Amino acid sequence: MLTIWSVLLLPSLLAGVQAAAVAVPFSEYLSKRDVTRNPNYPLDVVDKLEEATMPKVEEWMAHKVASNTNNNCTLENAAIRREWSDLSETQRQEYTGAVKCLMNLPPTVNLTRFPGAMSRFDDFVAFHMTHAMQLHDNFHLFGAHKYYVWLFEKALREECGYTGYQPYMNYDRYAEDPINSPLLNGNASSLGGNGAPDPSYKGVPQYGRTPNIIKSGGGGGCVTEGPFADMVVSLGPTSMSMGSNLPKNPRADGTGPNPRCLRRDVNRNAAMGATADRAFSLINGNTEMDGFYNQLLGTPPPKNDSYPWGIHTAGHYVAAVDPGGDPNTSPGDPIFYFHHTSLDRLWWIWQMQDPEKRLNVVPMVGMPMPMKPRQEMDPEDPMDIIVDLEWLGPPIKLVETHDQLGGNGGAFCYIYV
Repeated sequence: MLTIWSVLLLPSLLAGVQAAAVAVPFSEYLSKRDVTRNPNYPLDVVDKLEEATMPKVEEWMAHKVASNTNNNCTLENAAIRREWSDLSETQRQEYTGAVKCLMNLPPTVNLTRFPGAMSRFDDFVAFHMTHAMQLHDNFHLFGAHKYYVWLFEKALREECGYTGYQPYMNYDRYAEDPINSPLLNGNASSLGGNGAPDPSYKGVPQYGRTPNIIKSGGGGGCVTEGPFADMVVSLGPTSMSMGSNLPKNPRADGTGPNPRCLRRDVNRNAAMGATADRAFSLINGNTEMDGFYNQLLGTPPPKNDSYPWGIHTAGHYVAAVDPGGDPNTSPGDPIFYFHHTSLDRLWWIWQMQDPEKRLNVVPMVGMPMPMKPRQEMDPEDPMDIIVDLEWLGPPIKLVETHDQLGGNGGAFCYIYV
């Protein structure tokens, strides 16, 4: 039976070879927008590649403006999504404050269907936990998550007064020592700290890989430091949970009320699977979408690699245990949004190497799953598939989710720095 583990944890058992890296082109590009960097983190190879790609982005946008297909989006008015440690401490605390605001707003989801949803924040968890298979199929992994994160960002801004945009995490900045990083060191301007030690938590099994487990980093218990130390998790766990000794949900599908603490395991073993050399190889070693998709998922499992998880899996388990370590309820840990924004950034950089050919392609490996039960007829062109996030936002075509500089009628208009 096909399960979410087919994407996250059960890749092909065939042997694979990582794509060879190529030299980063030198760039003297001068941004037209404010680019504030944290001096503690020199640009890595992906940062440099992104910088070197911006002239291509400008050329592509000039083409869109000339053909009137930019929907009023320009590089001058595009929002800027920044890396967490490039934000000031005040900006970081504004972000966590807005997330906590969502956690204190009432839910809008149907409470008969999701009696465990306690907040507006849980609206997003509820959708993901009941659509995880569809969200992770080959057609939806990139575009549907782009829309999902954008709607979360929109809620932060419109309902909680957040003035910034969704940050991303550059895994490479934190991989060697995530527990002391600005992202997860537990201070007031972080996303919170590690979970208390829980010897019963062993890590995340990785069937078909060698090593075959992302070993515990020494946490696994309740988070006791930082802005989410008092967070109350309600939805879940489901049968996919990686946590240990978790209170059982009163509903078999995990949708009932089950108040408990946020659990984490800040994990170097996971983070090392998403370093810049791997991300650079992902972008530059794949000219076709199928290869990009497979390598992102670590399929086939790479040989002779101490951290053979694939960037998608590695990023999910940088800290997550419960609810974040459950593929169904993973958005219940705020770090989820940083991970999928990072994946969106890598996808965008890959697209912009050759936007004419790469913007509107989807992986043709795997098994597509419609967001809702099949209607009269599926469209022949995958780009005409409807991405329906139901209570989170209006349905849009998949093609709209592939363009962050003018897609969705111009509502998508942002860049990464």
